[in-house]
Amino acid sequence: MDLHSVMCVSDLPRSLEWYRVFFGRGADEVIGEEHLWQVGENAYLVLDARDVRAARVGGSMVTFGVEVAEFAGALERLAVQDLGHGPVETYSNGVRHIEVLDPDGNSLSLAALPDGSP
Repeated sequence: MDLHSVMCVSDLPRSLEWYRVFFGRGADEVIGEEHLWQVGENAYLVLDARDVRAARVGGSMVTFGVEVAEFAGALERLAVQDLGHGPVETYSNGVRHIEVLDPDGNSLSLAALPDGSP
């Protein structure tokens, strides 16, 4: 199965910089006016600022399951770049979770299983 999750944004240059910081790299691919970050073997997060998407700006939510080291690295990168996020939560099953809002209010969450979890 392939996944393309579209984040509708209002200001492409501002969003490209924000997502570069969030992911720690620029877009992996540009197709037409869409900018894609590969987030899994067949999974992509897509930025789309076209007028046809204007009504959907700020309404997207996505959660990324990450390794503990990736979670820690993301927290460090967000702090260094002064990119705010919600509180780090730890659920009863040990999962650590944060929510980060992009400039348009789209929600990107990171969730990390505790070390040694399947």
